[in-house]
Amino acid sequence: MNSRNMRTDFGRAEFMLLGVAAIWGGSYAVAKQALLQVPVLEFLCLRFGLTFVLLLPALRPLFQGQARRCLMVGCILGANLMAVFVCETWGVTLTTASHAAFLISLCVAFTPLVEWWMLGRRPTARVVAAVALALAGAALLSAKSNVSSGTTAFGWGDALMVGAAVLRALMVCLTQRLAGTQAVPALTLTALQSGLIAAGVAVLAWITPSPAWVGLPSGLDFWGQVAFLVLGCTLFAFYAQNHAASRTSPSRVSLLMGSEPAFGAMVAVLWLGEDVSPLGWAGGAMIVAAAVWVTLPQSQPRRYALPVIGATRARRR
Repeated sequence: MNSRNMRTDFGRAEFMLLGVAAIWGGSYAVAKQALLQVPVLEFLCLRFGLTFVLLLPALRPLFQGQARRCLMVGCILGANLMAVFVCETWGVTLTTASHAAFLISLCVAFTPLVEWWMLGRRPTARVVAAVALALAGAALLSAKSNVSSGTTAFGWGDALMVGAAVLRALMVCLTQRLAGTQAVPALTLTALQSGLIAAGVAVLAWITPSPAWVGLPSGLDFWGQVAFLVLGCTLFAFYAQNHAASRTSPSRVSLLMGSEPAFGAMVAVLWLGEDVSPLGWAGGAMIVAAAVWVTLPQSQPRRYALPVIGATRARRR
C-alpha cells in the first residue's frame, strides 16, 4: 500500500513538472514583450512583489514555531532564485525568446554534475545517456537559433542564459537538500522566495547604475502579461517545483524541465514570429524525448535462481 501511494505521488510530481515546463517555456516570449515597456529590475520587483502580497496568508507557519527553519531555507533558496531570474530576465532582453528557452535547457546537463558534487549521487547510465541526448538537442537548437537570428556570435544575452542554467542546476539540488530535509511548506517557501526577490532587486536597483524606473503602463496587454507571469509562472510553477523537487531526484527534475525549449520555441514562432528551422525542431524533439525517456519505469531484470546441487540431493533422499 505504501509503495502504491509512493508511485502515485511520484507520477503526480512528474506531471506537475511537465506543466511547469510548458508554462515557463511560454514565459520567455511573454516577458520579452513586457520588458519592452519597463526596465528589468522594475519588472522583477513588480512581478515578485505582487506574488508576495498574494501569498501573505501562506506565511502563517512563521507564527507557529517554524520561523527559524522557514526563514533559513527561504533566504538561501530565495537568494539563489533571485540570481537565476536576474540573469534570465536580462538575458531575454539581449537575445531571442527561442534562443533563451534553448540555452536555459543546459541546466539538464549541469544538474547531474552538481548533484554528484553536492549530494554524492553518481548518475546512472540511463540518466547520463538522457543528459547526452538533451544536451545534443540543446546544442542543435542553439546553433540553428543563431543562424536564424542572423548572427553566430555568443553574446551577453547567451552568456547570461548559460549562467542562469548553472544557477538553476544549483537551485534544484539545494531545494532537494533543504526543502526535503527541513519540511518547509511549499507555499510558504514560495512566499519567502518572492518577498526576498522583490526586496533584493529593489536594493540592487538602488546600489547599481541601473536604468531609471518608469511609470507603470496602463495597457491591458501589459497587465495581462504580468498576470500570466505572476499566477502561472510564479504562483503555480514555484509551488509545483518546490513540491515536486523534494519528491524526486534533481536529475529527473531537470530532465523534465528540459522540455521547456520545445514549448518556448512554439510560443516564440506562433506569437512573435521567430524563425526555427526543421533541424531546430528536431533538437527540441530530442530534449522532449530525453525527458520522456527518463520518466519511463525501469524494468527489473528477471532473476533466475541457480540450483543448489546439495540441497536437491537432500530433497530427493
